[in-house]
Amino acid sequence: MSEEKSLNFLEEIIEKDISNGLKTIQTRFPPEPNGYLHIGHAKAITVNFSLADKYGGKTNLRFDDTNPVTEETEYVESIKNDIKWLGYNWDAEFYASDYFDTLFEYAVKLINKGLAYVDDSTSEEIAELKGTPTTVGTDSPFRNRSVEENLKLFSEMKEGKYKDGEKVLRAKIDMSSPNMLLRDPIIYRIKHAHHHRTGNKWCLYPMYDFAHGQSDSIENITHSICTLEFVPHRPLYDWFIEKLEIFPSHQYEFARLNLTYTVMSKRKLLQLVNEGFVSGWDDPRMPTISAFRRRGYTPESIHMFCEKIGVARRENLIDVGLLEFCAREDLNKKAARTMVVLDPLKLIITNYDKNSSEILKGENDPANPDDTRDVHFSSELFIEREDFMEIPEKKWFRLAPGKMVRLKNAYIVECENFIKDDAGNLTEIHCRYIPESKSGSDVSGINVKGTIHWVSAKHAVDAEVRLYDRLFTEENIAAAEGHFSDYINPSSLIEVNAKIEPALLNAKVGEHFQFLRKGYFCVDKDSTSQKLVFNRTVTLKDTWVKKSK
Repeated sequence: MSEEKSLNFLEEIIEKDISNGLKTIQTRFPPEPNGYLHIGHAKAITVNFSLADKYGGKTNLRFDDTNPVTEETEYVESIKNDIKWLGYNWDAEFYASDYFDTLFEYAVKLINKGLAYVDDSTSEEIAELKGTPTTVGTDSPFRNRSVEENLKLFSEMKEGKYKDGEKVLRAKIDMSSPNMLLRDPIIYRIKHAHHHRTGNKWCLYPMYDFAHGQSDSIENITHSICTLEFVPHRPLYDWFIEKLEIFPSHQYEFARLNLTYTVMSKRKLLQLVNEGFVSGWDDPRMPTISAFRRRGYTPESIHMFCEKIGVARRENLIDVGLLEFCAREDLNKKAARTMVVLDPLKLIITNYDKNSSEILKGENDPANPDDTRDVHFSSELFIEREDFMEIPEKKWFRLAPGKMVRLKNAYIVECENFIKDDAGNLTEIHCRYIPESKSGSDVSGINVKGTIHWVSAKHAVDAEVRLYDRLFTEENIAAAEGHFSDYINPSSLIEVNAKIEPALLNAKVGEHFQFLRKGYFCVDKDSTSQKLVFNRTVTLKDTWVKKSK
């Protein structure tokens, strides 16, 4: 009998709540639509939706759209597409902007309770009055305004009477609190900006800390799951709910995903896009979900990754190699096999009729011997340049003068000689083949240790192949000295003109393949009817450790 999997700490909390009488689990995923989702969001999505699924609850999708300056409908649509691609369906779709009227009334309620006031101080003055983590803050000169004056000023702020930054609404909590976030935080600011949903109706917008917990409460969220950087925000989250006397949503925190050789700050990702380090948000070197999708990762591989890293209370740095391992594990079961030559070298079979060709059989799916594809064979082939060595090293089992090798799904060949051009560059090699050594019916009695892939030159099709690698050379970018862009990997994208089997001409965008001996690839959206483009998802083995030594 298999060992029962232990519960993570969030599951333990939920099971305790259920044992104490909680009937329904309600979670939410609340992204701000100011950029594309990245792999860290994938973990948060998985945590929220999986917990709700496990305990018979539901998950809302709520867009935290309280900052009209940075938010766009494009980001809203990309977020929805990413969640659907991951295989999750939200129960209801909400926006913080749906609650602007209610949130305004909540703010009025705090003013009426003497728990909020309008402050005319500048942002610099407010920051100075707040003090430091080791020194208490100082009360604002506007802290003791009357309820009536605050109501009047707040109403005028809503009506657009004041300029951006001229006034703010602050909660009246405790200027001596050791938690800086409780030192009269700003809960509303003036922004004369067009909102992607409410247009120009509002020029007064709630801050995240004010909108977030109240939105959770409005939706009856039972478990508001955030990452660890929101731990200091929890007392403020609870304070607002308590003072407003609304549904008691509660916040729980888990460790966010930190990945090696990766940045996941939206600000830095936006900089990579705007400054041309990458081609866009879905550039396959980016850590965005759309980029992983384009690169050829599957939803199942990301689910497997999230499952393996688990849910923790403590921050740690996860090796991106684990994510690549999950991609290999999943694609090995799904990707059809094919032969593609990335760095072509002509191989001429001298004893094979140059006017003849034949069709051999190659496997598509190793797990299913009956699933085969037609492979064209002729007297002229392309092989990888790295599979030939003029002066072979010890234990070299590929082609060299006088050496034999098996051509995958075909025959054994022996290298007779090679030709170079005037500049000394290798242009072609000549081999003889052993007719009796045909794969599947070999009666030659010859044993060879090496097998290489190839493509018939007569039938080969040109294609562009993009060899993607890690975008950064530094393992822990956050801890690296200097600017993060100093560590861009100059070899993160290498484009090659490859020779592919003609059967690949029918490949569709997003379709996955294992290029034998080379790795896993998928068809890119830049493909046209004239030329296919393939992206390398991952190599067959982790080559980074060897490369970085």
